[in-house]
Amino acid sequence: MESPFSLKDKCILVTGASSGIGQRVAIRLSKEGAKVIIVGRNQERLSETFSQLSGEGHISFVADITDEKIVKEGVASLGILHGVVHSAGITSHIPAQLIGKKQIDEVFKINFEAPVLLNRFLISQKKLADGASLVFLSTIATLHPYYGGALYTSSKKALEGYCTTLALELASRKIRANCISPAMVETPMLEKVTKTLSPESMAVMKSIHPLGFGTTDDVANTVLFLLSDASKWITGANILMGGF
Repeated sequence: MESPFSLKDKCILVTGASSGIGQRVAIRLSKEGAKVIIVGRNQERLSETFSQLSGEGHISFVADITDEKIVKEGVASLGILHGVVHSAGITSHIPAQLIGKKQIDEVFKINFEAPVLLNRFLISQKKLADGASLVFLSTIATLHPYYGGALYTSSKKALEGYCTTLALELASRKIRANCISPAMVETPMLEKVTKTLSPESMAVMKSIHPLGFGTTDDVANTVLFLLSDASKWITGANILMGGF
């Protein structure tokens, strides 16, 4: 009997696959038999991800998913998908008194607008198979905010609200939509954060994580669960990671 965690014969689209969580997710899914379509903006890093994929039949797209025209045309070229992982995103560390329209547009365009429009085209162009699974990467910061994180947490909170409504709209086709909200994960993004905080602040931040900082494998395994048939009765959920 085949494992309910198997992704054999399933085609999964992963955005933000050129580094961090997105990269590890793509690699993990390929090991479970999925045909993976990876998307990222950096050709060199995306090629590095592609070289680590197991199996055959994978596809790599270098694209800016904030460009609506490119996304619409790219979706048109795709076959039927059994899953989508919205991993592309950016962080933001700016006090509320310094937030301007430029910063709002930048953060919301990639963290909220891009996945919403991508889903619009996937749905309208009938690219999602019945029973498909959509996974969104949010953050524990929507429940445990930090100083200077107003834009980042707001964009992810908006994504969570969108996900729960999308789950209802697609339920008739057994298409599921769920969020994952990790605490601090050891990624290149975290390395950038460490440059803006003192060693003492980072030590305090790590101390409040009951299980310490997470790894990209921790998140990838949870993504695998949500994409697989093992979670076919879960939709509109937000899985919190990190012990909070």
